[in-house]
Amino acid sequence: QVQLVESGGGLVQAGGSLRLSCAASGSTFGIGLMAWYRQTPGKQRDLVARISIGGNTIYADSVKGRFTISRDNVKNTIYLQMNSLKPEDTAVYYCNAVISRPYWGQGTQVTVSS
Repeated sequence: QVQLVESGGGLVQAGGSLRLSCAASGSTFGIGLMAWYRQTPGKQRDLVARISIGGNTIYADSVKGRFTISRDNVKNTIYLQMNSLKPEDTAVYYCNAVISRPYWGQGTQVTVSS
Protein backbone atom coordinates (compact mmCIF):
# COMPACT_ATOMS: atom_id res chain seq x y z
CA GLN A 1 0.00 0.00 0.00
CA VAL A 2 0.99 3.58 -0.63
CA GLN A 3 -0.01 6.59 1.40
CA LEU A 4 -0.01 10.10 0.01
CA VAL A 5 -0.18 12.98 2.45
CA GLU A 6 -0.73 16.51 1.18
CA SER A 7 -0.02 19.70 3.08
CA GLY A 8 0.25 23.41 2.46
CA GLY A 9 -3.29 24.40 1.53
CA GLY A 10 -5.04 27.38 3.05
CA LEU A 11 -6.61 30.75 2.46
CA VAL A 12 -4.80 33.39 0.43
CA GLN A 13 -5.72 36.62 -1.28
CA ALA A 14 -5.75 36.90 -5.04
CA GLY A 15 -2.25 37.48 -6.33
CA GLY A 16 -0.70 35.58 -3.48
CA SER A 17 1.24 32.34 -3.37
CA LEU A 18 1.00 28.93 -1.76
CA ARG A 19 3.20 25.86 -1.87
CA LEU A 20 1.67 22.41 -1.67
CA SER A 21 3.60 19.31 -0.71
CA CYS A 22 2.75 15.64 -1.15
CA ALA A 23 4.80 12.93 0.50
CA ALA A 24 4.47 9.31 -0.54
CA SER A 25 5.19 6.53 1.94
CA GLY A 26 4.75 2.78 2.18
CA SER A 27 5.43 0.55 -0.83
CA THR A 28 6.86 3.31 -3.03
CA PHE A 29 9.33 1.18 -5.00
CA GLY A 30 8.68 1.76 -8.69
CA ILE A 31 6.77 4.96 -8.19
CA GLY A 32 6.30 6.63 -11.54
CA LEU A 33 4.24 9.61 -12.58
CA MET A 34 3.08 11.94 -9.84
CA ALA A 35 0.60 14.72 -10.31
CA TRP A 36 -1.66 17.33 -8.80
CA TYR A 37 -5.36 17.42 -9.61
CA ARG A 38 -8.05 19.76 -8.37
CA GLN A 39 -11.78 19.55 -7.93
CA THR A 40 -14.60 21.94 -7.14
CA PRO A 41 -18.04 20.87 -5.93
CA GLY A 42 -20.15 19.25 -8.64
CA LYS A 43 -17.32 19.12 -11.15
CA GLN A 44 -14.88 16.49 -12.26
CA ARG A 45 -11.37 16.22 -10.94
CA ASP A 46 -9.01 17.93 -13.39
CA LEU A 47 -5.29 17.59 -13.94
CA VAL A 48 -3.30 20.62 -12.82
CA ALA A 49 0.27 19.43 -13.37
CA ARG A 50 2.13 16.17 -13.77
CA ILE A 51 5.78 15.23 -13.44
CA SER A 52 7.65 12.12 -14.49
CA ILE A 53 10.42 10.48 -12.51
CA GLY A 54 12.85 12.11 -14.92
CA GLY A 55 11.39 15.56 -14.32
CA ASN A 56 9.33 16.01 -17.47
CA THR A 57 6.30 18.16 -16.76
CA ILE A 58 2.96 19.06 -18.22
CA TYR A 59 0.53 21.74 -17.05
CA ALA A 60 -3.07 22.64 -17.56
CA ASP A 61 -3.35 25.70 -19.78
CA SER A 62 -5.06 27.60 -16.98
CA VAL A 63 -1.99 27.40 -14.71
CA LYS A 64 0.89 27.64 -17.18
CA GLY A 65 3.33 30.34 -16.17
CA ARG A 66 1.90 30.57 -12.64
CA PHE A 67 2.31 27.09 -11.15
CA THR A 68 5.45 24.97 -10.98
CA ILE A 69 5.55 21.29 -10.13
CA SER A 70 8.75 19.77 -8.81
CA ARG A 71 9.86 16.48 -7.40
CA ASP A 72 12.33 15.04 -4.90
CA ASN A 73 12.83 11.39 -5.85
CA VAL A 74 14.83 10.65 -2.71
CA LYS A 75 12.02 11.83 -0.46
CA ASN A 76 9.25 10.58 -2.80
CA THR A 77 7.73 14.02 -2.51
CA ILE A 78 6.27 16.41 -5.02
CA TYR A 79 5.57 20.10 -4.66
CA LEU A 80 3.32 22.58 -6.35
CA GLN A 81 4.42 26.20 -6.17
CA MET A 82 1.39 28.34 -6.95
CA ASN A 83 1.95 32.00 -7.71
CA SER A 84 -0.36 34.77 -8.88
CA LEU A 85 -3.30 32.87 -7.49
CA LYS A 86 -6.78 33.69 -8.77
CA PRO A 87 -10.20 33.07 -7.20
CA GLU A 88 -10.84 30.46 -9.89
CA ASP A 89 -7.95 28.43 -8.48
CA THR A 90 -10.09 27.74 -5.42
CA ALA A 91 -10.52 23.98 -5.15
CA VAL A 92 -9.54 20.88 -3.26
CA TYR A 93 -6.14 19.84 -4.55
CA TYR A 94 -5.33 16.13 -4.70
CA CYS A 95 -2.01 14.40 -5.05
CA ASN A 96 -1.83 11.42 -7.39
CA ALA A 97 0.86 8.78 -7.86
CA VAL A 98 1.04 5.79 -10.16
CA ILE A 99 2.62 2.58 -8.89
CA SER A 100 1.01 -0.23 -10.87
CA ARG A 101 -2.23 1.63 -10.20
CA PRO A 102 -3.23 5.17 -9.24
CA TYR A 103 -3.19 6.28 -5.63
CA TRP A 104 -4.78 9.44 -4.24
CA GLY A 105 -4.18 11.64 -1.26
CA GLN A 106 -6.96 12.95 0.96
CA GLY A 107 -6.90 16.41 -0.58
CA THR A 108 -6.06 19.86 0.72
CA GLN A 109 -8.29 22.90 0.40
CA VAL A 110 -6.99 25.98 -1.39
CA THR A 111 -9.17 29.06 -1.15
CA VAL A 112 -8.30 32.26 -3.00
CA SER A 113 -10.25 35.33 -1.99
CA SER A 114 -10.85 38.25 -4.34
